[in-house]
Amino acid sequence: MVNISLLEGHTSPSEGQRTELAAVTTERWYMAPGVRRIEIRQNKIIGTLFLPPGPGPFPAMLDLWGEGGGLLEYRSALFASRGFASLSVAYMGHKDLPGPPHIMSVGDSYFKSAFQLLQDHCQVDADRIGVIGLSFGVVLTFRFATRSGFKPSCLICINGPVGSPLLDEDGKSKKSESDQKYWEVDDRGYASFKTVTLPDNLPPESKQKVENITCPLMYIVGEDDLCAASTENADLIEEALRSAGKSHQFTRLSYPGAGHLIEPPYTPCSRASLWKTKPEKLFTLWGGHPAPHAAAQEDAWKRILEFMETHLRR
Repeated sequence: MVNISLLEGHTSPSEGQRTELAAVTTERWYMAPGVRRIEIRQNKIIGTLFLPPGPGPFPAMLDLWGEGGGLLEYRSALFASRGFASLSVAYMGHKDLPGPPHIMSVGDSYFKSAFQLLQDHCQVDADRIGVIGLSFGVVLTFRFATRSGFKPSCLICINGPVGSPLLDEDGKSKKSESDQKYWEVDDRGYASFKTVTLPDNLPPESKQKVENITCPLMYIVGEDDLCAASTENADLIEEALRSAGKSHQFTRLSYPGAGHLIEPPYTPCSRASLWKTKPEKLFTLWGGHPAPHAAAQEDAWKRILEFMETHLRR
């Protein structure tokens, strides 16, 4: 539910209530009529599966969010409202996962099991499954596509690096403080992790062999991304695929003024936000300016759906 008010004159929270000239309440729907939401707690997978109306079989997406953790469902719900089955999975920061909430205690086998769960579902077309990742979810998407033995039909990556110093050989968290030397903190104490993710600063063993990707890849760049070196990673990916003779598989979208969190349209632009509270408060910078970021979210969402239609439907 969204409450919209028109107030008289300019106002700010510190000024108190102004005269309300008009007000309306509207609803935002993430699930179209008939979409089914199914909680998944099997084979140690923690997730939520959304299925479109009808018998299927449907093309599908494995939906991976970032290092903020938890289980985010709204992108998957929107995919299902467009006729694609979609499985959102939690991999850290969830009460039902093993280990401390701030580390990733599941590894590569966890994501293999999630993909297999989709393949085995009676209402999913096992040969038409894609993977989408945002931020740290991009690292996981590349690991899956280059190591797992499964063959996704397409990949969509949003503002993330090709590797991470935080993962061990099995894809689980390892103790590493070395990356903090690249953290940049502004005069307000807000942190940026952009330098950490520059390809030249990633440990060579952590970089995924993106030239081994065998399916179409869309990479989305927010040019004002302050959290990840998205432009530099996109350059690396594009060159690796070109050298491997796979330029035709690569689609790059680049948005001036857009930040890190390019989400479905009409979600607010957060240039910075509270990242964690323990052992002390840490705010992180995401980047993005409201108008160009909003335009990027509208255009990117349209292009994402077109990309999925092209590569997941026959």
